[in-house]
This record gives sequence, C-alpha cells and structure tokens, in this order.
Amino acid sequence: MRKSTLLCAVSLAAALASPAAAQELTIGLSAEPSALDPHYHNLGPNNAMRRHLFESLILQDEKQRLHPGLATSWKPLDDTTWEFKLREGVKFHDGSPFTAKDVVYSVCRIPNVENSPSSFTVYTKGIADMEIKDPHTLIIKTGTPFPLLPVEVSAWGVISATANGVTGDIGFSPEGCTGTGDYPKTEAFNTGAAAIGTGLYKFKEYTRGEKIVFERNGDYWGDKADWATVTFRPITSDGPRVAALLAGDVDMIDKPPLQDLERIKAEGFQIAQGLSNRVIYLHMDQKEEPSPGITGTDKNPFLDVRVRKAVSMAINREAIVDRIMGGIAVPAGELLPPGMFGSSPDAEATPYDPDQAKQLLAEAGYPDGFGLTIGSPNDRYINDAQIAQAVAQMLTRIGITTQVDAVTASTFFKRRNQYEFSMYLAGWGSATGEMSSPLRALIATPDKAKGYGGTNRGRYSSPALDSMIDEALATVDDDKREAVLQEASKLAMSDFAILPLHFEVTPWAFRKGITYAPRTDQYTLALGVKPAS
Repeated sequence: MRKSTLLCAVSLAAALASPAAAQELTIGLSAEPSALDPHYHNLGPNNAMRRHLFESLILQDEKQRLHPGLATSWKPLDDTTWEFKLREGVKFHDGSPFTAKDVVYSVCRIPNVENSPSSFTVYTKGIADMEIKDPHTLIIKTGTPFPLLPVEVSAWGVISATANGVTGDIGFSPEGCTGTGDYPKTEAFNTGAAAIGTGLYKFKEYTRGEKIVFERNGDYWGDKADWATVTFRPITSDGPRVAALLAGDVDMIDKPPLQDLERIKAEGFQIAQGLSNRVIYLHMDQKEEPSPGITGTDKNPFLDVRVRKAVSMAINREAIVDRIMGGIAVPAGELLPPGMFGSSPDAEATPYDPDQAKQLLAEAGYPDGFGLTIGSPNDRYINDAQIAQAVAQMLTRIGITTQVDAVTASTFFKRRNQYEFSMYLAGWGSATGEMSSPLRALIATPDKAKGYGGTNRGRYSSPALDSMIDEALATVDDDKREAVLQEASKLAMSDFAILPLHFEVTPWAFRKGITYAPRTDQYTLALGVKPAS
C-alpha cells in the first residue's frame, strides 16, 4: 500500500470514530466460532461469542472476578445446597420472561447436545438436583460439598425454555430430565431460529466464514449497549486482518501479529495487551499401542515417563518465547499462570537440557530415537504452526525425527477428537480462572459421569491425581482447596502428564476513539469496547 493511500485510510478510520458513526462497530476476528449454539463447543471463540446473546447466572469481568448476572445473589444454605436469587423483569429477545425454569432447562440440555467436540458437562456434573422454589428462586443441590458452583455457573449460558416449546413443568434428574421435549439442534442457533437469549445484543445475521451480525437489545435489563450494530468478521490470516484495520474496514482486531505491533502503533492505532490464562501445551497419546503418528518402533514411547520428560527437556521454551513470540509470552511450568487460584508460586518451566534428554531416551530403550508427527492448528493460537515447527526441530535434534501436520482449526479439532495424533499442540484457557479447570478437562481420567477428561485426548490416567481433584472439588475451605490443587498440579507436572509450553500475552489493536480492557480469558467482546471518553 502506498504511503499516501495508507494515510487516507487512516484519516477515514479516524473520521468514522465521530459520534455520528459511533452506532456501528466492526471487529476482525482471528478465529471463527464453530457454532452460535452456547452449549455446543467449550472453545474460546464460542464462549466469547455466546456472551453477547446468552448470559450466565453469574458474570465474569476482565480479571475473571464474579459479579451478579441473571442471578442477583447466591449463597450456600449448607455444604451441598445453594440458593440463587434470580433477577426479576428480565426478558428474552422474543419478549418471554426469564425464570428459574429456563436455568433448569439449560442444564438439562447441556449433556444432550449432539456431536459436541468439547462438552460443557464439565461445569454441570456437580449438580445433583435443582428445585424451583418460586419463579425467581432456584435451589441447586450437589452430591458432595462443591464450593466451585458459583464459578462454574458463570461458564455456561442460559437459553429459553419457552422459545423452544416447553410449556409445562420440567423434572430435573442428572440421568435425564422430563418435560423438556425435543432440544433445539445446533443448526437452529446458527440460523437464528433458536438464538434467543437475554443478552445485550440480539441475533441479526450469520454467514459462516463471512460475518456475524448482532443488533442492540433495546429491552435489556441493564445499561444499554454502546453500539446499535456489531459485526464480527472472521479474518483468520494475519496479513489481511491487519490490512483491514489499517484500511478502516474494521475498527478493531484481535491477535495482531506480534511482529506488526510497532508498525500498527506507528500508523496511529492503539494496542492493548495483557497476560492471559491460556497455556499452550503438548499432549501425548498415553493409551494406544502402537500409536498413530509414531514410526520406527512397535511400541508407544509416550507410555514411558522418561520419554515424556526427555521431550520436555528437549524444548527450549525461552527460545520459543524470544524468537517466535517476540518476548510477548511467559514460559510455563504448569497449566495456570502464577497468582491465579491453585497455581504454585514456585512452579518453573522444565529446564532446557538436550544432552540429558538424549540420555533419558537411551535409558528408555530408544537410543536411536523414533519418528513422530505433531498435529497442530495453523490459525487458532498465536503463531501456533510456527511453535509446532520449532518444537519439531528441537525434538529432531535429540533423535526424535519429527514432522508437523498443521491444518485449519476446524479440521484439527475434528481429527484430534478422533485420536489421530500421537502428539498435538493446543491451548487451554481456564473458563473458571482456577486450577481445577485445566486439571479436570485436560488430564483427569475421562469419565463422562463425573465430567472429567472432556478434552483429555492424550488419555492420560492417574488414579492418584483423580482422587486429589475429587478432594479439591469437595473442599469448602478456600485455603485448603487451593493447597490440594497445588499438590495435584505438582503431581501432574512431575509425571509429565502434559507439557505446558508458555502462557500467551494477548494483544488487541484498534482505532483511536475506542478503548478495550485486556481480558485474562482472551475473549474479544463487543461488550467491552467503549467509545473513548
């Protein structure tokens, strides 16, 4: 782009920031949600998008602190009984009133979503019973003491029972509810037919791969939305996403390429960035033998902790942070950043020691190494494919001849869920902001009844770790619960159950005239974009 043309584009973007144009907001997204169904896929882009349409009983701010949402208050009546007072006067987008029945209906639907790649049952399995005391008082019972209930109800959205044809009473049971009728299909949310929530915005249009358009909910129970219309444009390639910002085609983008941050600022745009709770990690298949993607041996090397440790020691995390992430990341020694609930203040990343790694491989019976293919998305996390390539080069240096199979996120997750990879790179952001989230989802033994291991595609299993997670989730005292979570994390890291690489520091870029507060959950929310005062 010629300099004169660029300056004109920047001037146009500045002009669009005037109050007359402040009714519309356009955001360029690095990743598109896989659906608008709030219960379909426990994935960052989906979780962020659903917050515009579907609210939770309890809301999280940019630091994941809890605030009243559809519930105005909540309190434990005893160790296994919670009372939620629901907000009165709230209406769904179709005008029907919000009541406790909608909450029960939502919890009933979550385990019945067809073909869910990563289920929200991890956040509802603790619920043993639900009682509607009156339309705006809900009693939730848990099978055991469950102090994380308020945090967990903030992780899923409420849909309307009435809008989905439920007219009578609902009987709740963890084994299967009654009176719910046929649950809406995921596609009904994508077309807008079922996209009826209580959120600040209402569904207007969704064209997959092109745009998602919301409009202001004029009947919202709280402060009205700053924008009459919000358009999300998925622009998964970095270059075109930056070009769209510089040309004024979008007002804001997430995850601008780290190497472009200085150029973006030099052209008059603003950058906001902050440490996220998202850990980039490597999962290893610890179930199948032989395992797909491993060559040169009939065994599965990852069943041996010495091999898992060798792989970890072969990875120079500092080099990845410095050379690939431009210093805008933090090496990870466990699955949650320092300072968050359940993280250990003394956790350190595995030291880089390729010589020791080679020795461990030889001790495990692989003096000549073996062949390996790493699966990775190439458009989901910051520099994901480049990180996978760097890891492959580092492993190759210790004798594990490694290739990378990098594909688009939608294809990657489908193949990952079919266990096609012996090792894969992915990321996890804690929706609850505390350690039980990654422990339960990523490395607890898969157990559908308990909601454990929903994203444990490495199929790691440790009865001792599972027992510690059970204990933590039944410990009401915060200090004691945190201590148990810290010990559970140390156990998992010492067994190299999963290999954390680094925590992302997330940037956003936007035109002058608006502001955005960085979020630890990395969510890009129109709800948080404000006209500059």
